[in-house]
Amino acid sequence: QVQLVESGGGLVQAGGSLRLSCAASGRTFYTMGWFRQAPGKEREFVAAKTWTGGGIEYGDSVKGRFIISRDIIENTVYLQMNSLKPEDTAVYYCAAGGTLVRLLTGYVYWGQGTQVTVSS
Repeated sequence: QVQLVESGGGLVQAGGSLRLSCAASGRTFYTMGWFRQAPGKEREFVAAKTWTGGGIEYGDSVKGRFIISRDIIENTVYLQMNSLKPEDTAVYYCAAGGTLVRLLTGYVYWGQGTQVTVSS
């Protein structure tokens, strides 16, 4: 069974920081990453990283503020979110797949999501 379980979401003030975690089980993945979806909006690419070093992508809206990392031994991906803005408010989903891409259709396994709310 493949399972992705997110944790770490919550309520933070604008300018604050939060770290999300996603623990995978059942198999390993070449690419793991994060998407987010705000009410009334489409799911948006946030960040992704390959299991080896070097392969990393960020969405334009979070570049310079968010940092993605992976612990291969623990099969876990993290998203360190800094300088948070109210527009970062969304449900954040962990995703896993093959090649490193920004399209949500490139990821076949998804977590249930964790809510991040940034107050002004």
